Amino acid sequence: MLKAVILIGGPQKGTRFRPLSFEVPKPLFPVAGVPMLQHHIEACAKVPNMKEILLVGFYQPNEELTRFICSAQQEFKILIRYLQEFAALGTGGGIYHFRDQILSGGPEAFFIMNADVCSEFPLPEMLNFQKEHGEPSSFVIMGTTANRKQSMNYGCIVENQQTNEVLHYVEKPSTFVSDIINCGIYLFTPEIFQHIGAVFQKNQQDIQPCCLFCQINAIRLEQDIFTALAGQGKLYVYKTPAFWSQIKSAGSAIYASRLYLNQYHKTHPERLATTEDGGPRISGNVYIHPTANIDPTAVLGPNVSIGTGVTIGAGVRVRESVILHGATLQDHSCVLNCIVGWDSTIGKWARVEGTPSDPNPNDPYAKIDSETLFRDGKLTPSITILGCNVTIPSEVIILNSIVLPHKDLNRSFKNQIIL
Repeated sequence: MLKAVILIGGPQKGTRFRPLSFEVPKPLFPVAGVPMLQHHIEACAKVPNMKEILLVGFYQPNEELTRFICSAQQEFKILIRYLQEFAALGTGGGIYHFRDQILSGGPEAFFIMNADVCSEFPLPEMLNFQKEHGEPSSFVIMGTTANRKQSMNYGCIVENQQTNEVLHYVEKPSTFVSDIINCGIYLFTPEIFQHIGAVFQKNQQDIQPCCLFCQINAIRLEQDIFTALAGQGKLYVYKTPAFWSQIKSAGSAIYASRLYLNQYHKTHPERLATTEDGGPRISGNVYIHPTANIDPTAVLGPNVSIGTGVTIGAGVRVRESVILHGATLQDHSCVLNCIVGWDSTIGKWARVEGTPSDPNPNDPYAKIDSETLFRDGKLTPSITILGCNVTIPSEVIILNSIVLPHKDLNRSFKNQIIL
């Protein structure tokens, strides 16, 4: 029997995802037409003998999360539960706090996955890899190759090239350590809780009884557990050749959408739109929700995702963008490298454009950069984001800007955060 635990974080996390995370918890933000978490759950549900999926985080239970869990349970025919932490306990502290729920029913192993990654999720391959490497109680980290410079932004893994054992693990080193990086997807056996428990006990002894806040015992899997386990014959790295990316910022959501839309050719061809008589012209990979109303003279793609109830007028051009539910793109508007928020309106002949933050296409190991909002005192050019219920008037240009929710603009803007 197997289980999966997905770490979904909480409201004070995902700040780089604002203003989109104001309206919906980041793990439920739609990527390639479905909530980010659904890609994880779908991959878990395909694993034979998977009995339960646990979501661990510190969001207050809310209607959106409850509705998503109910519909996912019905669609994938698997038990899904949400376990709410009383505070941010860290990646290790959260699973240790709920160890009884994870271990109930006696699973022989369980997956741990961060919600803010996009991947092919080669979970069966990780299971086979674990059986072939080390003892039956060994632990597996999924890794991938990054370039030298970007690897320092991730957890770096030094492996024994013959056995794939993790010899050394450093989280975000200040100098180059290894080009193999941690993907935030793990396969553990119940023995992991002995190692987390030892760290928990040590931390409890070190905590000063000065205030209640100080007594929250946060444990990080990466810094506290993997660093100690490396070189002990317990920890192995499965290097995936498949795609993988983080989803930290709104810009990275558009890149993740591209990766998933490309994967749909293999997994969900029915989700990809095609050019049909009386329909819009489709170029490349495009997802269109059946409830969207699109003029046949519109041109969409590549990498476009259209949500529920979206209205797109005559002559509209959309490329490399996510259009969220209820948005209206009026006649002849142009939307490039942009996320258009819920119920927003873009006027006729308006142009809304951003700058893509894609990895270097000439480097096969390049990853998407976690761009800082400001560089040298100026807003870093990135995708344009319209929060919910934003109105863009006709015949204006919005370039490389972030517009917070409920704004009615009356002129063009460039490289600005519009509060």
